[in-house]
This record gives sequence, structure tokens and C-alpha cells, in this order.
Amino acid sequence: MVKSYSRKAPVSAKSCSAKASDLRVHFKNTYEVGSSIRGKGLKEAQDYLNNVIDHKDIVPFKKHFGGIGRHGQAKQYGYNLGRWPEKSCRVFLDLLRNLEANAESKGLDVENLVLWHVQVNQAAKGRRRTYRAHGGIKPYMSCNSHLEVIAVEKQEAVPKTALKA
Repeated sequence: MVKSYSRKAPVSAKSCSAKASDLRVHFKNTYEVGSSIRGKGLKEAQDYLNNVIDHKDIVPFKKHFGGIGRHGQAKQYGYNLGRWPEKSCRVFLDLLRNLEANAESKGLDVENLVLWHVQVNQAAKGRRRTYRAHGGIKPYMSCNSHLEVIAVEKQEAVPKTALKA
């Protein structure tokens, strides 16, 4: 089976990609981390994730926010709910390191890369079991994730021409 990406970069010669499947990280946390780094530069995203791991910055939770505590750090993003999902950040850092290596092998300028496409999908749930009172056995599931990232080199801004009347 061919492993493909859900989107294609506009110019494949100026882009690079990386993906990982069936990772043992919480889907909801990883979704929020992915949405917080989408559109950032590669080095900017790496610095941001390192700051989240060190609790110097926060990941605002915009979609999956049930039971999430309020923190003042999230106010800089216009939200008041946020967390510091370390495992998801470490997984994304590994993926961005892979993306950077792919960019260097293609001969792209790493300083000029922007995360154009960041997608997190649910993977198949992992099944374990927990033993309950009176001989009961219940499922103990894990919500795994698939990740994919596509980075594109920033294009130089072209000024608009004046309309001729």
C-alpha cells in the first residue's frame, strides 16, 4: 500500500515533507500542538516547542478543551485555556528534525521554510485490559495519532501592479 499525503505542495521542488504513523501520543493533545505550529517557520516552531517543554510558553487548547485549566500564559494567544503537552511536543520536535534533514537533502534553505501543512489524524486505538472487581475485565484503550507535515520555502513578495484605468 502506498503511503501518501493528504495534500500536495504547490511547488514540489521548493517543498519537503515528513510523516509518522501509529504514534503512541494522545490525539487531542497532539491535535492542539499541530494547530499551534501551523504556519510558523521551521526554526520558530522548534523554538516554540522547546519553550513549551520548558513551560516558558503554552499550547492554547481551542477545540478539545473539556476539563482544561485556565492559565494566564494562554492570554497572549487570545484564549484562556492551555496546557504544556510535553510528549506531543517531543514527537513533533522529532518529526521537524526529520523534516529539516529532508530539506537539506533536497538542497532547500532551512532558514526560509514555513510549515504549510500540519495534519494530525486518529490512528487505530491500542487495546489493553484492566481487571476490575468481581472478576470483570474492561478495555484500557489508548488514542494514537498519525502526523504529517509539509514545509514550503517562503516566496518573495511580489508587489501588486497598479490597475490601468
